[in-house]
Amino acid sequence: MKNRILGFLILFTITNGIAQNVGLSFSYFLPRNGYFSTPVSPFSLRGIGFNFNKYIGVQTGATVYRMSGLNIIDLPFDSKDPLVGPNFTLFVPAELVFQLTGRSIKFDIKGGGFFFYGFAQKLNYGNFDRAIRKYQNWDVANSNLTYKNNPGFGYHFGGEVILYVTNQFGISLEANYLMGTASIPISGSYTGGTMAGPLQTQSVDYKNGKVDFTGFEISLGVIMTGNNGPKKPTRRRR
Repeated sequence: MKNRILGFLILFTITNGIAQNVGLSFSYFLPRNGYFSTPVSPFSLRGIGFNFNKYIGVQTGATVYRMSGLNIIDLPFDSKDPLVGPNFTLFVPAELVFQLTGRSIKFDIKGGGFFFYGFAQKLNYGNFDRAIRKYQNWDVANSNLTYKNNPGFGYHFGGEVILYVTNQFGISLEANYLMGTASIPISGSYTGGTMAGPLQTQSVDYKNGKVDFTGFEISLGVIMTGNNGPKKPTRRRR
C-alpha cells in the first residue's frame, strides 16, 4: 500500500512538472510542542488548481513530511515534548484562494481543510516515561504501550506573497497555520514508583488520544512562470 502511494506521488509529480509551470521552494513545519520538520524530496507538489475568475481560485497538492516529532493530546497528562515520532506524514490540503495581482506582485489569501496520515509511526518512549513520572510523581517509570494509527483531518489558513523580478521569474514567501488531529488510541501498561516504595503497575487505556497536527508551515522559493505576466504556477517544493 505504501509503495503504491509513493509510486503515485512520483508519477503525479513528474506528470504535473511537465504540464505546469514549475518553481522550487523550501518548506518547513514547526509543530506545537513538537520538533522541527522538513519535506521529503521529491514527494511534494503544491499549488495545483484552477481559477473561477481573476480573484477566486481553488488549489490542492501533496507533501510528504519527515516529521521529527509530534505531540499527543487528550491524555490524562500533558507533555511539552513530542510523544510521537519520527515518522513520514502525507499531507494533502484543499484550499480556497483569494488573489490580488499587481504589476509586479501577487498576494494570495488562502484557507481550507486538509488530510494527513503518518507512516512508520513510533511512540517516543523516553518522553512518554518522563511525562508519566511527572504525572504520577514517581522517580522511575517504564511503559509498554500499543496504539492504533488513524488518518487525521484539520483546517488551515494563511497567505502567500510573490514578488516578480521579471515577467518569467519571481520570489515567493508563504506561511500557513495548520490545526488538525488524528485519533491514536493507546493501550498497555506502565510500571514505576518512588525510590522509597515498591514498584507499581498501572494499566493504560487512552482511547481519546489524538496526534496534534498544529503549527506553522513556512516556505520560501522561486517561481518560473513561463509567460508574460504574473500567474500562479504549480511549484515543486523541497
